[in-house]
Amino acid sequence: RPEDVYRALLEATAFGTRTIIEAFESAGVPVEELIVAGGLMKNPLLMQIYADVTRRPLSVIGSAQGPALGAAMHAAVAAGAYPGIQAAAHAMGKAERDVYRPDAERAAAYDRLYAEYRLLHDYFGRGTNEVMHRLRRLRA
Repeated sequence: RPEDVYRALLEATAFGTRTIIEAFESAGVPVEELIVAGGLMKNPLLMQIYADVTRRPLSVIGSAQGPALGAAMHAAVAAGAYPGIQAAAHAMGKAERDVYRPDAERAAAYDRLYAEYRLLHDYFGRGTNEVMHRLRRLRA
């Protein structure tokens, strides 16, 4: 059904985000916080899926115009109003903390699905086999 395909696409983007987070962490870069900006904030279902899949609370920025606010922060730094972007963000940016919190039961279900996603991700995307090359040749 269309709604199942839609949800699967949302979950796939969340799994991709978790893959990126795990890549950062395996490289020694801790991911301590997820702050959401932009149009994604308008979709509560997507936000809850991200919280459940990543097992992290999601905070949201306090502006509907995140990119414009970011540009204004950088402009303020360039104009000398703030010594650095962190100071500008502290003064100009606001965030609501932990708006979406992971649900333990759903997160556990997503852990099982994510394990399958990783197998498929590695099978198709890590060069474990030639299936993607064969499919590309077939398309051509």
